[in-house]
Parts: sequence; structure tokens; C-alpha cells
Amino acid sequence: MAAGKNSAVHIVYGGDPFLNDQTVRDLCRSECERRPDAELIELDAADCDAYAFDEAVSPSLLSDVAVVRIANLQQADDRLGDAIVAYARQTRKQPENASAVICQHEGGNRGKRVVDALARAGADKVAVPDLKRSDAKINFVYQRFEREGRRIDPMAAQQLVNVLGDRTGELAAMCAQLCFDFDDEVIGLDRVNQYLTANAQVTGFTVADKALAGDVAGAIVAMRSATGQGTDPIALIGALAMKLRTLAKASAVRAGTISQAEAKTNPWVLKNAARQLSGWTSAGLARCIGMLAWADEQSKTNGGDPVYALERTIETIGVKGRH
Repeated sequence: MAAGKNSAVHIVYGGDPFLNDQTVRDLCRSECERRPDAELIELDAADCDAYAFDEAVSPSLLSDVAVVRIANLQQADDRLGDAIVAYARQTRKQPENASAVICQHEGGNRGKRVVDALARAGADKVAVPDLKRSDAKINFVYQRFEREGRRIDPMAAQQLVNVLGDRTGELAAMCAQLCFDFDDEVIGLDRVNQYLTANAQVTGFTVADKALAGDVAGAIVAMRSATGQGTDPIALIGALAMKLRTLAKASAVRAGTISQAEAKTNPWVLKNAARQLSGWTSAGLARCIGMLAWADEQSKTNGGDPVYALERTIETIGVKGRH
């Protein structure tokens, strides 16, 4: 999303939390590109005062301007709100020469006074869609594929929404992963079903998330429920493999082995994966990936027991690959 040129202050208001956060990140990136020497400063209105804000937007030893991201605008006290409003008025005539301020508001009536005051002061307000309607969720899926220069079959898009429509972050991650894993000109329903179950309550992601969180019993119960509903074990293996690949990429980015751009993964997905790295080692990751390869072989071999192999793999992932 391109930053507005009519104001140095932007308000990202309400809507779907994932889209709200993504809009803020897009605005921050856009403003940083327009101010290549700017320092990115993150503040939280819940524990930030007017003095900290004034200091953030003022010239420093590092840069004459900054890009200031303010989270939880709805929790700003009156003095902080007044300081941001005063800054919006002050910079209205020459916003391009001032520090950029991106305020993030979760929506609702709390803190609405400062939002209205900022709008009157000339701030750029971005209202985020809420994605509550099915057609809005379908359009979101199409847009995610367009971002990657790809297309998806309408039935496949509908299946994604049926299963992940209430979890926008997972829906976005699934779209990115499908584009990364497959070169099909149009992603079809068969590709989507490799990673999803037909039941909206139990998905490969449910199994993978519980396994990575160390909830081995919960992951195995979810796995058995999914297979009992008719889900092919290979679909669950694919979801586990996707999560481990992302974890490995996050580890490589943190170690400096590859850059974030080289990881070719949604930054939001990488950030979440990085939070899960605690306790993992390279040997542990390698052992889990090896177990997945074995489970994959068991699911494709006559006489193999894919459910048993999945259980053993989930147990290994649950202990981060330790013996």
C-alpha cells in the first residue's frame, strides 16, 4: 500500500487484525522507502508519553527524520493524543520533509476522540476491511495470489475460505505456501486439498501447530480425528513439512545464512516462526525432517503404516528432535 502524500500522519483503523497489521507494515515500508535515511522507531501508546513521541519525531544523531510506528492508539492518554494531533497540524503543509507517523488503532469507540481529532487535523485515515462476509474472504484469497503474480481456481479459493476463513493469518500463509510449493499456472482444488482437510475444524495446520507447541497428545488426537474423517495422511505430512521448512528458513535467516528476501516467505510468517525457534537445534530440525521423509515413504509404500509413522514423527517434533 502506498503511503498518502497529503499528510505525515497516518491512522490505520479497525478491521481484520491481520489486515490491520499488514497495512501498518506496508505503510512503514513505503515511508521508509521515501525516507531512505530515516530511523524506524516503534512506540506503544499503552506505555508511551507525549515526551517520548516528541523525541521520536525530532531530529537525532542518526537521522533528521524518522518513521514512527505507534501501536494501540486506542490506549493513548490525552497528552499523547494531543501531541500527535499538534504534530499533524504542524506538518500538514510540508509532510514530505517531516518524520512519518503511522498510528495503529484496533477499532471501536475507545480512543475514537483522538482518531477524529487527527482526521480533522489532516491525518490520512485508512479504514481496514473486516473480512466478515464470505465474498470478502474470497476476494482476499484472489488478492493474495495476485500479489504473487499467480491465479487460483474459484473452487480452490472457496475451499481455502471454507477451512481457514476465520483465521486470516493462516489463510494468507496458506496462499503464500501454495504459490511457493507449486508451479501450476492456476492452483486447483487438488493442490489445496493436499494441505487441507474437508472439515473446517481439523486441518493439517491444527496438527502441525500442536506438535510444534509440544502438545504431542493433542496433535495425535487431532491427527487421528483428521484421518478418521478421511483425510489422506500425505496431506498432514505436507502441512507438517511446510511448518518445518518455514522453521528452518527462520533459523537460517536468524543465523545470517540467508537473507529474508532469499527465504521467499511472507515476513509475517517468518516472524511467527522465529518466535518458535527456542529450544531447536540444527540437529533436531534435521532429525524431524528425516522422520517426515520416512513418514512420507510409509504413506506411499504398500504395506507401510502411515498413521503409525505420523505418530512417531509427531512425537519427535513435539520434543524438538531430541532423542
